Amino acid sequence: MKPTDEPEPGNHTLLTGFVLSGFSKDPELQHLLFFTFCLIYTITIIGNLLIFMITVHPSFCVPMYFFLRVLSILDVSTASIVVPKMLVNFLSEDRSISYMGCATQLYSVIFLGATEWYLLAAMAYDRYMAICNPLRYAVIMNNRVFVSLVLLSCCSGNVVSVVQTAWVFSLSFCGPRKVNYFFCDIPPLIMLSCTDTSSYEKQIITATVLVIFTPFCLILVSYACIISSILKISSAEGRHKTFSTCS
Repeated sequence: MKPTDEPEPGNHTLLTGFVLSGFSKDPELQHLLFFTFCLIYTITIIGNLLIFMITVHPSFCVPMYFFLRVLSILDVSTASIVVPKMLVNFLSEDRSISYMGCATQLYSVIFLGATEWYLLAAMAYDRYMAICNPLRYAVIMNNRVFVSLVLLSCCSGNVVSVVQTAWVFSLSFCGPRKVNYFFCDIPPLIMLSCTDTSSYEKQIITATVLVIFTPFCLILVSYACIISSILKISSAEGRHKTFSTCS
């Protein structure tokens, strides 16, 4: 929480950008981190592209695999928003990021993260319908429904991201402009604010509950119902097959 006392006018700095501090200034460690994160990023891209290409096959034209394709796109996008800039910073002394670039990065990370949470809730609902209402599944989970669920997840993520990004960049920033993190995120950015952020911190808590806790509860409820239904299956082979679809 920021102090309520405003700094002297002379201490304010008109920011045209920020500087990302990253992980370390040790050159040897920087190179090690570069190769480590480059490897992780490569594996992430290849893994998600394989998932996407496999689930595009006509034999996988069911909602569960459609959701997996969208999830793989979100994962690749999230990594691509953060990691390339971070890799460049490992090998460069100039770790600056423009004001607009920082805002775009923050918006994208929040949008993709929030959308993924809502999409995971939609996937849990899909599994619930498939296992708990198998006879009605094909009727209820038609193309229009699961496309609508994906669009609703994206729209919800966009609303959350626009509001959060607008809140952060409506704050007054003053020097130093060093973001103590490896990408533009909410906590390190509000630490640079010259103004009292106590009300904004309450808004962050509220948004966190809506974005993370609510979908998380829906996922827990869905899988509680799924597990309950699976345990009622008398055949061990049937239970194993049903569990494998949720794994």
